[in-house]
Amino acid sequence: MSIHEHTLFLRDAERLSRPPAFNVMVKPVGSLCNMDCAYCYYLDKSRLHGGRNYMMDDLILDRVIRDTINSNAAEEITFEWHGGEPLLAGIDFFRKVVSLQSRYADGRRINNSIQTNGTLLTPRWADFLRENDFLVGISIDGPEYVHNRFRRDKGGRSSFYRVMSGLTCLHVAGVRFNTMTAVSSASEGLGTEVYRFLKSIGSHHMQFMPVLEYLRPADEPGGLRIASPFETDTRRAPWSVSSEGFGRFMCDIFDQWVRTDVGEYFVGLFDATLANLCGVPSGICAYGEVCGCNPVVECNGDVYPCDHFVYERNVIGNVASSSLKDMVEAGTQMWFGMAKRNTLPPQCLRCEFLALCHGECPKHRFDADTQGYPGLNSLCRGYEMFFRHTEPYFREMKRLLELSLPPSLIMGLEEQK
Repeated sequence: MSIHEHTLFLRDAERLSRPPAFNVMVKPVGSLCNMDCAYCYYLDKSRLHGGRNYMMDDLILDRVIRDTINSNAAEEITFEWHGGEPLLAGIDFFRKVVSLQSRYADGRRINNSIQTNGTLLTPRWADFLRENDFLVGISIDGPEYVHNRFRRDKGGRSSFYRVMSGLTCLHVAGVRFNTMTAVSSASEGLGTEVYRFLKSIGSHHMQFMPVLEYLRPADEPGGLRIASPFETDTRRAPWSVSSEGFGRFMCDIFDQWVRTDVGEYFVGLFDATLANLCGVPSGICAYGEVCGCNPVVECNGDVYPCDHFVYERNVIGNVASSSLKDMVEAGTQMWFGMAKRNTLPPQCLRCEFLALCHGECPKHRFDADTQGYPGLNSLCRGYEMFFRHTEPYFREMKRLLELSLPPSLIMGLEEQK
């Protein structure tokens, strides 16, 4: 345990004294999914419900929407619909969502995003999503030979062409979408190819999520399950990307982006790095100093502090009996969020890139630092590689912004080299 684990800083007190503003991730069908992706960290969450998945009932749905809006100080309120595969809830479920949001909005803007594997998208779904202005996140890992490595259905069949068919439905209907790309062992050395592919399918906003999971023995004989960072007797999952592999993947993408695509194509890690360098919120919890402002509501109404920490020990309440405002402001949630910063090992605190990384997501902190202190992010070397490689470019983009000039001008500077 870090000596700073329960330290409250002045900036924490200032932040906590303000009315709560948060996004909520809702799991309408829990971990139920038509896919069986090898690296999925959520499929086994049905254990929390006795091995079953439930459809969120109308009472819980009403409470989630009403309470999120009433508890939230934000002018714009965002609901993120996630899974599992949220489209399994059906269009009628989301018609109720839109109706309830309209009933309780009280003049505030409501935003909806939905993360889907894309295989269930149809023209009917696409029309609904466009008509109700849903932002769609499509999970796609790259070209067919990368995507199909770990993203297969329950029958072991590939999913690539079904995802591409769903994506075509979105294009035809004019639905806003971005892409979520898992960077696994199948992606190593292929950053440029994956990036060019995502551009070719029309993605202008890209998130690259490192796949780093550890396994431990499950309750059933011979079985394995995804382990949490606070567990022991674990081993690295074979689909995990190596630290250096992730760093090189992102460097290769950056090298093309900084020469040709700044201002037209947007990559989450790049946006967050520039934001942190400029001293403004990164917009991505993994690269923020603290976390805890993205609670998750499971299909039965249970609330957890984060999508990556849905474990029995972390449940902070249920919407049927507690308000989201009370749960978000509760001490357990507060300390969960600040533990991201307060439990960093000494190696992180001395790191020249701490303000850009902030230790990244706590779910990846399986290693010990050079002095043997626990809590070092297992992707540390890869992030250091990326930040060291890109720092001169981001510093130049920061200078351009300070001159009220667009960062895209760096592309002209690169051409002059």
